[in-house]
Amino acid sequence: MSSSPALSTRALVRRFGALLATDSVDLDVAAGARHALIGPNGAGKTTLINLLSGFLRPSSGSVLLDGQDITSLAQHLRVRRGLVRTFQINRLFADLGPLESVALAIAQRSGIGARWWRPLGAHHACIDEAAELLRRLHLLELAHRPARELAYGKQRLLEIALALAMRPRVLLLDEPAAGVPTAESRELFDILAELPRSITIVLIEHDMDLVFRFAERISVLVGGALLADGAPRDIAADRQVRRVYLGELAGA
Repeated sequence: MSSSPALSTRALVRRFGALLATDSVDLDVAAGARHALIGPNGAGKTTLINLLSGFLRPSSGSVLLDGQDITSLAQHLRVRRGLVRTFQINRLFADLGPLESVALAIAQRSGIGARWWRPLGAHHACIDEAAELLRRLHLLELAHRPARELAYGKQRLLEIALALAMRPRVLLLDEPAAGVPTAESRELFDILAELPRSITIVLIEHDMDLVFRFAERISVLVGGALLADGAPRDIAADRQVRRVYLGELAGA
């Protein structure tokens, strides 16, 4: 792994009127990391992901990608630089199959999206790359089935495939297992674990079993502020974290 962070924030603040949703967050995500953001509901996790991706602008502070300040960059410019995110609720083309959806995303990345009116078979390179992505995400056998017919876990994998089609260097995942049955969520995380280390992964997840199996570093947010940051074993042993979050889950 590189010694410099792939993604950082410095004194990042976001206010919604009187509500302080992000409270002076300093975060460093190492290149190639599997980094989880956890915390109770309302802790500001999704707001932070929105700030990292450019979906929201901060009230103050900065976001850096590979040491370069990207705070003022629009979402699509961050995507071009390799910072890509998914959402809690999937955003798929319901009537398109995975192969066509992913190939279309690759065509847009490659700058040929405007010529997509040509027959699908004319874009051999896009099709080949899409098929390889689907193979890696265990979706190739469903390549031509409309997205609306896929099991929900497969839909979430398809959303990740669309994000990977952008060739991200940093992939932000907002609750990738939300609403996914346990067996499918474990498969999803096993597939994520197989992604190359050239892709840094930052994710929000509420299932602590999945988090502690997958993440190598965990940041805990409470009330919009960073409460703790460290290796999973250190987070699990942290008394403050157990009191405000992990203990709360255990007692639920």
